[in-house]
Amino acid sequence: MLVFRLAILLLLLAAIVCFGLYLLRNDRRWLRLGVAITKWTLVAALGFFAVLIAEMIFSPRQ
Repeated sequence: MLVFRLAILLLLLAAIVCFGLYLLRNDRRWLRLGVAITKWTLVAALGFFAVLIAEMIFSPRQ
């Protein structure tokens, strides 16, 4: 679980760096890359939380 949290954090950090480079250099490719990284990070995070919720719902009760 720590690996997934770290991966999501690093992807969000990479997106922030891309947005910063867009602001500094005014180059649209950094903006597109930052948006793409953010989009796929959110998709991965939603998938991760969906697995956690499904695990809570379908796990046997003690």
